Amino acid sequence: MSTGTLPGPPRGSVAGDDAERLWLLGVRHHGPGSARAVRAALDSRRPDVVLIEGPPEADAVVGLAADPELRPPVALLAHAVGDPARAAFWPFARFSPEWVAIRWATDHGVPVRFIDLPAANSLALHAERDARQELAEADPGEADAEPAEADADPAGESVPPEEGAQRDTPEGGTPEAGAEFGVPEDGTPDIVPRTDGTPEAGTPEAGTPDAGTRADGTPEDGTPDIVPRTDGTPEDGTPDIVPRTDGTPEDGTPEAGAPEDGTPRAHTPQDAEDSAAVRVDPLAVLARAAGYDDPERWWEDAVEHRGREGDDPLAPFTALASAMEALRERYGDGGHRDDAIREAHMRLRLREAVKEFGRVAVVCGAWHVPALRADATVTADRRLLRGLPKVRVELTWVPWTHRRLARRSGYGAGIDSPGWYDHLFSAPDRVVTRWMTAVAGLLRAQDHPVSSAHVIEAVRLAETLAALRGRPLAGLGEAHDAVRAVMCDGSDVLPALIHDRLVVGEDLGTVPDSAPAVPLARDLVRTQRTLRLKPEAADRQLDLDLRSDNDAARSRLLHRLGLLGVEWGRPGEARQGTGTFRESWQLCWEPELSVRVAEAGVWGTTVESAATARARDAAETAAGLDGVTAIAERCLLADLPGALPTVMRVLADRAALDTDVSRLAGALPALVRSVRYGDVRGTDAGALREVAEGLATRICVGLPPACAGLGEDGAREMRGHLDGVHAAVALLAGAHEPLRGRWAGVLRSLAGRDATTPGLIRGRAVRLLLDDARLETAEAARLMGLALSPGTAPREAAAWVEGFLSGGGMLLVHDERLLALVDGWLTGVPEEAFTDVLPLIRRTFAEFDSGVRRTVGELVRRGPSAAGGTAGGGGGEPGAAGFGAGLDPGRADAVLPTLRLLLGLPGAARDLEGDRA
Repeated sequence: MSTGTLPGPPRGSVAGDDAERLWLLGVRHHGPGSARAVRAALDSRRPDVVLIEGPPEADAVVGLAADPELRPPVALLAHAVGDPARAAFWPFARFSPEWVAIRWATDHGVPVRFIDLPAANSLALHAERDARQELAEADPGEADAEPAEADADPAGESVPPEEGAQRDTPEGGTPEAGAEFGVPEDGTPDIVPRTDGTPEAGTPEAGTPDAGTRADGTPEDGTPDIVPRTDGTPEDGTPDIVPRTDGTPEDGTPEAGAPEDGTPRAHTPQDAEDSAAVRVDPLAVLARAAGYDDPERWWEDAVEHRGREGDDPLAPFTALASAMEALRERYGDGGHRDDAIREAHMRLRLREAVKEFGRVAVVCGAWHVPALRADATVTADRRLLRGLPKVRVELTWVPWTHRRLARRSGYGAGIDSPGWYDHLFSAPDRVVTRWMTAVAGLLRAQDHPVSSAHVIEAVRLAETLAALRGRPLAGLGEAHDAVRAVMCDGSDVLPALIHDRLVVGEDLGTVPDSAPAVPLARDLVRTQRTLRLKPEAADRQLDLDLRSDNDAARSRLLHRLGLLGVEWGRPGEARQGTGTFRESWQLCWEPELSVRVAEAGVWGTTVESAATARARDAAETAAGLDGVTAIAERCLLADLPGALPTVMRVLADRAALDTDVSRLAGALPALVRSVRYGDVRGTDAGALREVAEGLATRICVGLPPACAGLGEDGAREMRGHLDGVHAAVALLAGAHEPLRGRWAGVLRSLAGRDATTPGLIRGRAVRLLLDDARLETAEAARLMGLALSPGTAPREAAAWVEGFLSGGGMLLVHDERLLALVDGWLTGVPEEAFTDVLPLIRRTFAEFDSGVRRTVGELVRRGPSAAGGTAGGGGGEPGAAGFGAGLDPGRADAVLPTLRLLLGLPGAARDLEGDRA
């Protein structure tokens, strides 16, 4: 112990003969306490080489860690050559022990080597798993032949990157952040290893679900089951343990897919309680032994708040190694050969380093420390690695975010509070005071009144709570309670903001230009800098004025990236103005977009050329006419003139062959919007206009017969097409006025058709004509009277009313004749039909604004106007309902004094006083 080595390695093992020159530093992923301990141990022992648990391919780019432009959080990204979608990440934060070790080595000129299983093997093993899964799905007999393997390898089916979110492996087993992009739908981890592979605070690695799955269902150390046995069972013959489908709650309850009592299937009943705890989180086992119910709080008390100057730098690692030895003696490796393979490779690399260098330090998951000290021969280790599949891989650095380090993001080695851990690691002193100051600054930026007195009282309360709870120092829990009570007045709204902005954080790392990247990624970076459009991890709204050259270029870039599947920005509604020259985007750069950029590199070397090639291919492979028109619209928005000829050719061919009026009507609005955007952006949309006008003409000819005989669902769909075509024709009418007249004729034809045309369509046609002033109010009232006559079925009449009023209910407020017609029809509906009609009427009136509904209700309650007119009178005529009998000169003259006063005419005040008298 005095020498700083781990006690008792068996003779002949990796550490046996070289114990005085080898230090195994078992860590917890992303733990600031482990990071500080690693730095202290390296400063104390000064090794000649530092070995990191991660893919050996990273040796070629680890030197970039010395570049000041490589600022964490960052991640190593490995992807298969020719298939960038098959990728893996190994994230590092500033407080990650592995990052601290890398920076220490680069600062002191010490070589760094990565010793985990190569990414070339990991990605190839994943490909084999996918192939086996597809075979099992295609041939159930194959699955039945190997039922045990299905249990041992449940994570084989993964969601493709374009469909799923990040696939991050859980803590420890695979490279520290070695999760592959795209997580399986059942939440089970994928097979890509991580950088340090250990569970948090030395918990068992992935691959031992009974001893290491986290609360999200992934193994604690992050190692998914990489190479299942051929018969699906562990080497000792015990049945494999089936990982959970949805992950277990953080309280330690067993996850889905486990036995109801939480007992792992590979263990005896007396081990049930401990097995269930380890399965959820090995930290929970150690915390429970110490009398804690919260593993994170135990870790803070035992590690984060216990470091003292003068302590033995290796003491934390010795304690964690002892705990891991006890856990592995009890639970073994869970029957997952992936751990054995990875640990065999690490032992081989470790032996090479011990022979080549004098003093060796290994930074790895604490769970692996007993295995690295095991009595295993070189022959046995090489036998385990024999015959592993390989693929060609490329590896580089990419930016990462604190949000992606958080456990809730699906990252198996995630932590609950990356921002808080970063603060713990970076604050030189008075941690709680500095934290409260940062919280106060955030709340002030949000215009909340927070003073220095609030900060002082919050610090005092946090320290008092820590003393009452028997904690060595105030932690995040005490800080949260103090902030909520003192600064937030007991509200839960502001603490949620503090959690998102500070506890989790919005940091986004940076990568230097010298890092390897595909040409498309380099062009994107250059374009971002030219347009001053910096990627950020936080959501932010970007409002663009397309009349500005720079904003127009930004819009083109975002639309081109959207075509390539790189959804950096999502279109939204502009906060100011509604003109067509305005655009609004919601921007947020996520780490997996780096993978999308690499995937899109197959289309071209620049953003413009890649988007052009992608648009051409999308147009030729689009399923329907509406899909092609959508591509045409996006081409104009993205300003891709090179793609338009191909798109227009496909569009003209599809439009000429398509005879379905419904599909033509669905495609026209997007096509007309493209013409409109072309006009706004100054692009040539003449060819699009010709196609759009031709489609509109064909719709005018075919729409009336297409509306006959439709059912309720078909009528509702056609009503949507009717509205879309009406708006599209209005946009085209400026250059093609005869088209608008033809469309009005179509609407008149629909409005006057018999009952074979659904009432919903006929009522909507009447309303569109009325809104366009192509139909007199009296004529609209006549058509309504016919539709609501006693000879019309109540449901059909209700559908006519729904179509007529779907544009808004202000007509009923301003013309009581129409209101009287609706009211008279509704009161005359037979009792037996009323229950069928009522839901339709309620749905119609539910679309009105609350003020309109209230006014209509008041008019109905009041009944016919005092003028005593009939519903059939003309608007504004004496005797018409809702209108006076004529002009009252006395009442009109009463406003003249006030009007003169407003205009500042002489004597106005005197006249007004006289009137009042």
